[in-house]
Amino acid sequence: MSTQLILIDYNNRVFRAIQNTENGETSSETMFHYKQIGTILTCDYSGGKISFGQLIGVVKDNGTISMAYQHVNDKNEIRTGICNSKPEILANGKIRLHENWTWTSGDLSKGYSILEEI
Repeated sequence: MSTQLILIDYNNRVFRAIQNTENGETSSETMFHYKQIGTILTCDYSGGKISFGQLIGVVKDNGTISMAYQHVNDKNEIRTGICNSKPEILANGKIRLHENWTWTSGDLSKGYSILEEI
């Protein structure tokens, strides 16, 4: 059994989207509620154009997150994608996530988002 060093614990942290490319569906109204057990990260999210969503991911030793997500939008469409998030620790100790994502449904386009811990 190996022991992994987790530099950032995302458990019980709440994030809000502060920036997104035009092809994304999250907005400042979208709230992300993170849970973490070991290196496994889960999240429920909703708000704005998102009726309900979930993500599951793995937190790497350097705090980056590799994840897959799925949600139902306000048009009752199921959307899916993959995302890699890179954390930035702000002066106030909060976390900002820089996210590069790709839709795996719909037009398969790529985008960039920033989430910030509230």
